[in-house]
Amino acid sequence: MKKRHFIFCGFLLAGITLFLCLPADAQQSRTRTGQNFEAIAAEAKEARETGDFDEAIEKYRQGVALKPRWDEGWWYLATILYDRDEYEEATRAFKRVVALRPKVGTPLVMLGLCEYRLGRYDDSFTHLQQGKQLGIGDNKDLDRVMRYHEGTLFLLKADFETAEQVFKSLSFDGFNSQDLIIGVGLAVLRISALPKQIGVDHKDRDMIRRAGLAQHYFSQLNAADANVEYNRLVNDYPRVSGVQYAYGRFMIQIRDYAAAIKAFEREIENTPTSALARLQIAYIKLSDKDPEGALPLTLKAVELSQRLPLGHYILGRIYTDLNRISDAIVQLEMARNLAPNEPRIHYALFRAYAKANRKADADLARETFERLNSMVQEAARRGVPRGQAIEEKEPQ
Repeated sequence: MKKRHFIFCGFLLAGITLFLCLPADAQQSRTRTGQNFEAIAAEAKEARETGDFDEAIEKYRQGVALKPRWDEGWWYLATILYDRDEYEEATRAFKRVVALRPKVGTPLVMLGLCEYRLGRYDDSFTHLQQGKQLGIGDNKDLDRVMRYHEGTLFLLKADFETAEQVFKSLSFDGFNSQDLIIGVGLAVLRISALPKQIGVDHKDRDMIRRAGLAQHYFSQLNAADANVEYNRLVNDYPRVSGVQYAYGRFMIQIRDYAAAIKAFEREIENTPTSALARLQIAYIKLSDKDPEGALPLTLKAVELSQRLPLGHYILGRIYTDLNRISDAIVQLEMARNLAPNEPRIHYALFRAYAKANRKADADLARETFERLNSMVQEAARRGVPRGQAIEEKEPQ
């Protein structure tokens, strides 16, 4: 089929050359071209509607060659090619649709899905995000497919908390599939991989699936079954890195903070380099008005992972509560430099600057917080996911 397509294109180019050499026949040629296009478009539609997709592809190729700005033709050509797993040519066709309809989100999403199939994950992520922001209407099936692939790309970026938020929304909506459950398991266990890479022969598949099932239940508001599955998981895999951490976060979600601390302590035993497990305990202590108890854990976490903004942020919060304002400002400014768009860091800086009587800096920090917080709230209204290792209410 592709060979015939190339022959047709060569013939068309020859025809264009002849057309250019015969300017006196231009009007008659354009009339014939219009008539030919209308006939080809009708034949393409008939072939598509009757399920003759080989013929439809050939006719749509001819149609868009005659009329390159035929967006409907490019769209149907692209979607048929996508359904037939011909992703390379489908990608080129969807790019033409995007160029012709730049304010419509669906072609961008389909382009991103094609690129995902081709392993072009950065391009796929960009186009899925752009398409989502423009909107895809009420196509619920496409919306689920888009969100699922978006979540798996967050896994590849090691943004596990955001991936978990995306999968959580799918679970809550009643979406059930083994791929989704594997994706949830990868997110809560903090494993950077695609669900398709966790095949039936993968050594950790059962553990990942069970972790995913437990969190999947919880996202569906079934805390009882989630608790049962998580307890079975930690009993069967008590010393595997990441399992106790996932269980501790679940305990926080059901507000059993004593059990959460014990789980994070077991995670530190299993993985002595875990900065996040220490920060989880530290934040619980900080929230419980025990900054002194939180301090050594946070200092160790910052030592283990100096480029983790969360560590400097919590350390700054601790120093603020201990009235060590100069130390607090140093840590919070480090956190801000590492994560300049995080609203809560700027709010913490506002509080620290205010205590240090640095009014100009405090005003700027507060203004920055209000601007960023408004952006976060607007993104949330548009359905843009945002996950955090430690969830806390944004200050108003």
